[in-house]
Amino acid sequence: MKNAPFKGIIAYPITPFDENESVDLPLFKTLVERLVASGSHGIAPLGSTGVLPYLTDQEKEAITEATIQQVAGRVPTLVGVSNLTTERTIHHAKFAEKAGATAVMIIPMSYWKLTDDEIVKHYDAVASKISIPIMAYNNPATGGVDMSPTLLKRLLEIPNVTMIKESTGDVQRMHLLKRELGDDVAFYNGSNPLALAAFAAGAEGWCTAAPNLIPELNLSLYDAIQNNDLASAQILFLEQLNLLRFIVAKGLPRAIQAGLTILGENAGHLRAPLQPLTKIETTELSHILETTKVVFD
Repeated sequence: MKNAPFKGIIAYPITPFDENESVDLPLFKTLVERLVASGSHGIAPLGSTGVLPYLTDQEKEAITEATIQQVAGRVPTLVGVSNLTTERTIHHAKFAEKAGATAVMIIPMSYWKLTDDEIVKHYDAVASKISIPIMAYNNPATGGVDMSPTLLKRLLEIPNVTMIKESTGDVQRMHLLKRELGDDVAFYNGSNPLALAAFAAGAEGWCTAAPNLIPELNLSLYDAIQNNDLASAQILFLEQLNLLRFIVAKGLPRAIQAGLTILGENAGHLRAPLQPLTKIETTELSHILETTKVVFD
């Protein structure tokens, strides 16, 4: 397999803000430490959970540095560096590499729908400026572009594009990726409700915000898969399915911030236009957590 430094549960931290909507770096480090201490196999800041599009360049750089400092080499780090322009994506990729990131993740972002050739040139331009691995992230719901297996195969011809994160929510796509790409390339699941199906299809890992709330269940599911214990894996997956569906439906930053608060953790504030969950939604989330074998302090 090409250079793919991630396996298992890759956790997304939220980006917390103070009451003035400034990034709260000390709190961010605390939340990252929770993820590492609870056993996550990797940390992936600056994704959709970390509200990447809502941050300035300076804030992205501060979050990148804070992540590397807090993780301190205990687990690999996967830094989101996506941007509307190739020039800014290169800038953040180079910054992440210099800061010590293990790898970077890139999703095509554009107001206009990009062509396959434009996407290939975008990744190639970034890859030519860094030496660490790149994870190509396919999520048409947020990026607006569905990268076909044919396009992904083209991207994988770029030497340091070594990983694929698939978030279309189509498990057949995952089986197709495995068939088309074989064992030479690692693919990762980014669709929470498909965690079990994705592992069954051959995913190397699961990129998820769920470890902020239910790390034991997430890790136990992965362990069951590694032990070829499908019966236990099914039980563990069904135990967390309601929560996985809820956090996706309500929006990861909003749902994780509320969930942490319910669990007695300081999760800071959101940045507008994002707004906290309603009282009804918060009550629903509290009930889901209570019935998902979450231990309250």
